[in-house]
Amino acid sequence: MTGMLTRLPRTAVLWTAVVVFAAGATVGLWWFQPWKAVTDTRVSEQLSEVAETASPAATASAAPATSVRTAGPALVSRGEFVTQEHDTSGTARVVRAADGSHRLELVGLATLNGPDLRVWLSDQPVRAGRSGWDVFDDGRWVELGRLKGNRGDQAYDIPAGTDLARLTSVSIWCKRFAVSFGAAPLTSVS
Repeated sequence: MTGMLTRLPRTAVLWTAVVVFAAGATVGLWWFQPWKAVTDTRVSEQLSEVAETASPAATASAAPATSVRTAGPALVSRGEFVTQEHDTSGTARVVRAADGSHRLELVGLATLNGPDLRVWLSDQPVRAGRSGWDVFDDGRWVELGRLKGNRGDQAYDIPAGTDLARLTSVSIWCKRFAVSFGAAPLTSVS
């Protein structure tokens, strides 16, 4: 009988340890989502057809400038992504539609997949590497939504009334770990 009493507590301790380990492993897997480091989500949305830049010859021979808006989409600003936490490349551009609404388009985006990635417009300057990892939540920012995919072309509506003159960068922001995977400065296109 004494042998059975000493055996019972060991079994209970062992099962408790197994349950605690399994719960910890489950939470850890959910939190870090390590499989995303080796998987890609590709997106291929229809982007606006806008002229990236006007040629100097076309500008010189054109008629005098007027305040008439073009009927189609117009490029407002653009920038190239730089690497911060993870290798990131591609182009970010803000496009104004004929109706006056704006959207952010990510062209040829390539970054690492990760947990809880968001697309943010920010007023913070873009710095490459580690010095730019955690600056975007220090100032003003507008979240445009979850990153649709870590590869390809995608578009995000910019809410009406957003001050695009002050929000001069875009970040692929990991909300869970408060770090930017990559960012692009948005430079006005004239």
